[in-house]
Amino acid sequence: MTVLEAIQKSADFLAKKNVESARLQAELLLAHQLKMPRMKLYLNFDRQLTAAETDGLRELVKRRAAREPLQHIVGTTSFCGFEIAVNRHALVPRPETELLAELGGKFLSTISSEPATVLDFGTGTGCISIALAAKCPHAKIVALDISADALELAKQNAAANKVSERIEFLQSDGFETVGQASSLSRIEKEKLETGKMPVLQFDLLISNPPYIASAEIETLEPEVRDFDPRAALDGGADGLDFYRLLAAQAKSFLKPHGKIMLEFGDGQAEAIRKIFENEKWIVEAVQADYSQHERVLIAKQ
Repeated sequence: MTVLEAIQKSADFLAKKNVESARLQAELLLAHQLKMPRMKLYLNFDRQLTAAETDGLRELVKRRAAREPLQHIVGTTSFCGFEIAVNRHALVPRPETELLAELGGKFLSTISSEPATVLDFGTGTGCISIALAAKCPHAKIVALDISADALELAKQNAAANKVSERIEFLQSDGFETVGQASSLSRIEKEKLETGKMPVLQFDLLISNPPYIASAEIETLEPEVRDFDPRAALDGGADGLDFYRLLAAQAKSFLKPHGKIMLEFGDGQAEAIRKIFENEKWIVEAVQADYSQHERVLIAKQ
């Protein structure tokens, strides 16, 4: 079987299993199996696959046909130009979340008087922290997650992308262990110890929190419903539980000039705006993503 025949047969099979973009998915799986860039397949359409390559591709296609995410099968995904390892312990980074990281980086670049500080609330794979650490090498980042398994994955990703020294990973349920961050400066530690600063404060709190309504999770595509951790998806009855928590508690953890930037789902912008305005936040902007869907809320005290 040639490369072209393998792509065609795989795409036909995936299409019958209702896999979107079946041809593209087939090409990516074959490129992974052959360990070559996808575009190089086009220069090798007539190449004969070995028996081992055919068997390997067949197993990959079976997994994708069972709706296992492509990112899980190949083991990584791209985020802001960085290769991010993924598994079942954390949400697979989405392209739309790159906007959140870009907006955070732009804000941090305006802070020059002292090292900028960031709290990444619910870091998952660590993708946002990694992108910010690379773009803003002066920043100090604390990345929180309730899941020890997710944090282990995030640490591995930070190491692979050579930014480990600029990110502190901390297991925390909400904000409960933020004050235990060991990367505090001497001045910050003194302020905490003397009571001059009630809690550790940051220039930027950034988060892509769970925002799917509990009852809607069973209606999601199998790639999401069956493979992303439910804790990374479930935002409570209306999907807004974490926004209420952040609106009520996050002010204490922001410096006077600090900002909060949050991703949210389609159709949630107005409800989240009201949640924050009811807690006396000033909503500076609701930013649309590259598909022109409202996606990121930016607010300050």
